[in-house]
Amino acid sequence: MLAAIAALLAVEALVGDRGLLAMRRAEQDRRMQEATLNHIRLENERLREDIRRIKDDPARLEELARQLGLIRPGETLFVVKDVPKTK
Repeated sequence: MLAAIAALLAVEALVGDRGLLAMRRAEQDRRMQEATLNHIRLENERLREDIRRIKDDPARLEELARQLGLIRPGETLFVVKDVPKTK
Protein backbone atom coordinates (compact mmCIF):
# COMPACT_ATOMS: atom_id res chain seq x y z
CA MET A 1 0.00 0.00 0.00
CA LEU A 2 2.82 2.37 0.91
CA ALA A 3 4.59 1.60 -2.39
CA ALA A 4 1.41 2.40 -4.36
CA ILE A 5 1.05 5.75 -2.61
CA ALA A 6 4.73 6.53 -3.23
CA ALA A 7 4.33 5.63 -6.90
CA LEU A 8 1.22 7.79 -7.16
CA LEU A 9 3.04 10.73 -5.57
CA ALA A 10 6.00 10.24 -7.91
CA VAL A 11 3.73 10.24 -10.97
CA GLU A 12 1.93 13.34 -9.69
CA ALA A 13 5.28 15.07 -9.14
CA LEU A 14 6.23 14.40 -12.75
CA VAL A 15 3.03 14.96 -14.73
CA GLY A 16 0.67 16.78 -12.36
CA ASP A 17 -0.52 20.37 -12.74
CA ARG A 18 2.55 21.55 -10.84
CA GLY A 19 4.81 18.66 -11.75
CA LEU A 20 8.22 18.69 -13.33
CA LEU A 21 6.92 18.57 -16.92
CA ALA A 22 4.47 21.43 -16.30
CA MET A 23 7.23 23.51 -14.74
CA ARG A 24 9.49 22.91 -17.75
CA ARG A 25 6.70 23.91 -20.14
CA ALA A 26 6.04 27.04 -18.09
CA GLU A 27 9.74 27.94 -18.10
CA GLN A 28 9.96 27.43 -21.86
CA ASP A 29 6.87 29.59 -22.34
CA ARG A 30 8.37 32.29 -20.10
CA ARG A 31 11.59 32.30 -22.15
CA MET A 32 9.63 32.61 -25.40
CA GLN A 33 7.57 35.48 -24.02
CA GLU A 34 10.71 37.19 -22.75
CA ALA A 35 12.30 36.90 -26.20
CA THR A 36 9.15 38.35 -27.78
CA LEU A 37 9.15 41.19 -25.26
CA ASN A 38 12.81 41.96 -26.01
CA HIS A 39 12.05 42.00 -29.74
CA ILE A 40 9.13 44.39 -29.18
CA ARG A 41 11.29 46.65 -26.99
CA LEU A 42 13.95 46.84 -29.72
CA GLU A 43 11.30 47.64 -32.32
CA ASN A 44 9.86 50.37 -30.08
CA GLU A 45 13.32 51.89 -29.67
CA ARG A 46 13.82 51.83 -33.44
CA LEU A 47 10.46 53.52 -33.95
CA ARG A 48 11.26 56.16 -31.30
CA GLU A 49 14.52 56.90 -33.09
CA ASP A 50 12.68 57.20 -36.42
CA ILE A 51 10.16 59.60 -34.84
CA ARG A 52 13.01 61.68 -33.41
CA ARG A 53 14.68 61.83 -36.85
CA ILE A 54 11.41 62.86 -38.51
CA LYS A 55 10.97 65.66 -35.98
CA ASP A 56 14.59 66.87 -35.95
CA ASP A 57 15.93 66.08 -39.43
CA PRO A 58 14.32 68.01 -42.30
CA ALA A 59 16.00 65.72 -44.85
CA ARG A 60 14.31 62.64 -43.30
CA LEU A 61 10.94 64.41 -43.33
CA GLU A 62 11.38 65.35 -46.98
CA GLU A 63 12.45 61.80 -47.82
CA LEU A 64 9.21 60.46 -46.34
CA ALA A 65 7.14 63.12 -48.09
CA ARG A 66 8.74 62.19 -51.43
CA GLN A 67 7.97 58.52 -50.81
CA LEU A 68 4.33 59.53 -50.39
CA GLY A 69 4.43 61.35 -53.74
CA LEU A 70 4.22 64.84 -52.24
CA ILE A 71 5.81 67.78 -54.02
CA ARG A 72 6.70 71.30 -52.94
CA PRO A 73 4.66 74.28 -54.09
CA GLY A 74 5.91 75.39 -57.49
CA GLU A 75 7.38 72.01 -58.42
CA THR A 76 6.07 70.10 -61.40
CA LEU A 77 5.48 66.39 -61.13
CA PHE A 78 6.42 64.29 -64.14
CA VAL A 79 5.22 60.71 -64.32
CA VAL A 80 7.35 58.56 -66.59
CA LYS A 81 5.84 55.27 -67.69
CA ASP A 82 7.72 52.45 -69.34
CA VAL A 83 6.55 51.77 -72.85
CA PRO A 84 6.35 48.08 -73.69
CA LYS A 85 8.82 47.02 -76.37
CA THR A 86 7.28 46.00 -79.67
CA LYS A 87 8.53 42.92 -81.46
